[in-house]
Order: sequence, then C-alpha cells, then structure tokens
Amino acid sequence: MKPPAHLAQHLARQWQRADWRERHLLNARDGDAWPLRLPIGIPGAARFRDDGAALRAHLQQWRTIAEHGPGAVEWEQRSYRAGSAPVAVPTHWVLQRPADCMAAIARHGGSEGVQAAASHQALAAVLAQVDPCFHRLLLRRLALWRCTPADEVATAARIAMALAPGCADGKPLRALAVAGNDSKFFERNASLVTALLDERFDGEASRQGLTTFLGACGEDDHWLLVAPLAPGLLPFARQRVAASELLTTPLPAPHILLVENERCLHQLPRPLPRTIAVLGSGLDLNWLAAPWLRSRNVAYWGDLDTWGLRMLATARGHLPGLHALLMDRVTFDAHQNRAVVEPVHADALPAGLLPEEAALDQHLRGLERGRVEQEFLPIDVVRQAVRRWLGEPP
Repeated sequence: MKPPAHLAQHLARQWQRADWRERHLLNARDGDAWPLRLPIGIPGAARFRDDGAALRAHLQQWRTIAEHGPGAVEWEQRSYRAGSAPVAVPTHWVLQRPADCMAAIARHGGSEGVQAAASHQALAAVLAQVDPCFHRLLLRRLALWRCTPADEVATAARIAMALAPGCADGKPLRALAVAGNDSKFFERNASLVTALLDERFDGEASRQGLTTFLGACGEDDHWLLVAPLAPGLLPFARQRVAASELLTTPLPAPHILLVENERCLHQLPRPLPRTIAVLGSGLDLNWLAAPWLRSRNVAYWGDLDTWGLRMLATARGHLPGLHALLMDRVTFDAHQNRAVVEPVHADALPAGLLPEEAALDQHLRGLERGRVEQEFLPIDVVRQAVRRWLGEPP
C-alpha cells in the first residue's frame, strides 16, 4: 500500500539512471516505454480491520490524484470480511507520457524530486537547441554539462557541428571563432566539446586529444619526446622538448627519425649511429618548418591508416625529401591479420602523397579493417626498415 510520495521518490531515483532516461525520454514514442503503470498495492485484511484511519488517508491521497492528476489512477472493488460493502481501492498509478512523470516527481518526490525536475527542465532546454545527433550523449551524461548554462551547451553543440579534423590549421584554440564563442570558450568547455566531437567522429577527438585532433597549437606548447638512438649525441637518454623550441634549436645529428606515437620507442633499433628520434608529434607538425631540418636526412613513420597518411602528407609538405617508413601497401598486406577498424577516416585525400601512397589511402578507405597501428608491427620488421633507411646492415 504505497502513497504517491513513495512512488514519486522511486521515479526520482530512476531518473538518475542513464538507461532509464534514454528509454523513457529519448525513446518516448516507443510503445514499450509508455505508459508507466506503477503498482500501488492492495491493502490487506488486517490493515482494513485494524488501521482504518491510515486506510482512509491512503484512499483520500489517491482520490486527490485521480481528480487533479498528474496521470490517472486505476481502481478495483475489493470485499473485506470486516466491511459491510465492497470498497474501491487504488491499484495502479498510470502516467501516460513524460510530462505526467515529471509532474509526479516534482509534486510528490520531495527534495529528490525537486532536483530531478530541475535537471529535466535543464535537459529539455538544452535538447531543444542542439542537433539531434547529440541528444543521446547529453541525455545520458548529465554530469558532463549539468553545471553549464543551457545557452553555453547549445553553443558548444553548434561549434562541434562546425569543426572538422585539422580545421585549426596550427592556430591556438582560443583563436578559433566558430559560432559566437569567446576566446576562453574552449578552456571552459574542453571536455564537453571533445565529447560532442566524439559523437561525430567516433571517439577520435578523445583518442588524439582535442588540440591534436583539430590541428591546433597548444597554448602551453606541444611537448615532444626526443631520444638519441646512440650514446654521446645528447646528455640524456630521452627528454621532453617543446615543439616551438625545435623550430629554432637544431638537434646534433644528421639523421632525424619522426615517429607518430611515442609509445613506439621500444621498437627502434639501438645503437643507431648519428640518429635522433622525435616521437609523439601527432598532427602537430608545424615545427617541421624549422630551417635546420632541410639539411638533415629525415624519415617519417606513422600508423598505416588514413590519419597516418594525412600526417605523412603534412610532414612532406614541410620536407619534400622526407622518407616514409613502413607506410606502403606491401607492409599493410603483410600484416593485414593485425589490422583493426579505423572508426573515422581522415578528411579527403591530402595533397603531398606520392601516387602509390594516394592509392594506398583509397584502398584503406574501402576496407572494413583498414588500420595497422605502429605498436602492432613486429619489432624485427621495424628495426630492419630503420636500418635499411640508413644503409646499415640489418
């Protein structure tokens, strides 16, 4: 025998569950989601006989709901030995649509209900202003934006629809004027914008990091991992160096090996005379415009996917004589058993690829599993390729 407050508080707790919100709000037209029929419970014979005052209060509460809402109340005639005539008792509270449910939560759910109703009101205000492709994310992940004004969330959604991979073109994020944002918008809302872009680009913004994904330069600079591959070249075994410093500070080696992901350091051969590796550039390749690099023998090794080829093309735009390592059709075909799905392809075929690389790019776009990540190439294959580049014995 449950009063309205008990059921409304239960609904308020359900509202906090992302799965419940998705089923009953995002899929509100689903015939299995609505109406809600909440069982009230039938008073037992002992309650009818011994606690008449409580029973009368219970019946009155549900008569008020039946008369004024929200929702409707189903009744059933019940006979009790202690009674002289059948009594109409409430059996179910029927809430036909989300508006009925939220009204029940707000009016009868106590403090939990007030909070849930406020969250729903904010959610409704946000969803009314953003593209439907973001509805599921925003509905499920309230904590992502709960403390952000609805207008700011809507601006973030408009910005996410306008952005594309690499669109910053080397500018800092604060310099991107997209949809009425101020210069500190990305600083305030980096997590939200990243999550929204993940919806459009299948997680690539999170995987690469927002700054790298958009091709922006970091406000606090991008730190690269510099590792000499032979002793005596540098006074350290490895060190992080700001990309901006490498624009003006030559590395003391004639051979420079650029590696997309810094996690691949263990795959490189050592010792490798007169060679320094620079790892972890990702899409931040503007430092390759450094004049001192033009006199170096430079090789580039990245993932065998459309993003890796895009970065190769960008690198070759700065250094036309750059040598690509393990980024060819032969390498892909030899290791296709290690290929995985590339969730989102890089934008259209970039300029700067050699004809055979452009053909590989098109081939990868047509495959279900068109990505062989650097980390999955066998160490001996990598080391042989690097030594071949330098004319060293394998």
